[in-house]
Amino acid sequence: MTIRLGVIADDFTGATDIAGFLVSNGLSAVQVNGVPEGPLPQADAIVVSLKSRSIPADEAVSMSLAALDALRAAGAERILFKYCSTFDSTPAGNIGPVTDALMAALGADLTVICPSLPVNGRTVYQGHLFVGDVLLSESGMRNHPVPPMTDPNLVRVMEAQSSGRAGVVPFAVIQQGPDATRAALARLAEDGVRYAVLDTLTDVDLTTIGAATVDLPLTTGGSGLGAGVARALATGTDGVQSA
Repeated sequence: MTIRLGVIADDFTGATDIAGFLVSNGLSAVQVNGVPEGPLPQADAIVVSLKSRSIPADEAVSMSLAALDALRAAGAERILFKYCSTFDSTPAGNIGPVTDALMAALGADLTVICPSLPVNGRTVYQGHLFVGDVLLSESGMRNHPVPPMTDPNLVRVMEAQSSGRAGVVPFAVIQQGPDATRAALARLAEDGVRYAVLDTLTDVDLTTIGAATVDLPLTTGGSGLGAGVARALATGTDGVQSA
């Protein structure tokens, strides 16, 4: 069986969460704890659960690259870097540094930033992350003891901890469907943007995003993105359930 999707998750809870979303949206999935050693199980998706969320950035990068090497050696066709839907990260990382390292290893010029999980009240509009009906910076996350989230602007946060420019694919484009979303991503790439923050308000938007990004070597985001990518892989480009 081909590993259609390799997931690198920055903690155990998130890994378990996205594995469930993958299965409920049509893929078989196996979760492994820590950097894999030896042969990987057979499944459509392999989710590697790391403990890289709050450790020093250089350690998180090293651990994530080791997981990537194992997934690629097993034949994973595409990679998803999974982090929390609250995008909690210190100014130094670890989301930006790990994303940069994975992009370099995969030769990716552009990836997407999609932490949204509408079913849990996490949405992105005009590049700003909301928790329920308030900005992230107005939610309880502003008082988090490790990474207090005081800036909901994902473009600004991502650029502060990474090596490139970020841009937004707005909701008005996402609403137009996968083709319009892919075209917007291509335009951002042509303009030298490395990280495309995707507005996402509903589960339908995640389906659109999954179809638009399924062929990227690397995507980054939360469990909602995993659901969208799983739907695209399970149904095929014509929307018909694969055999």
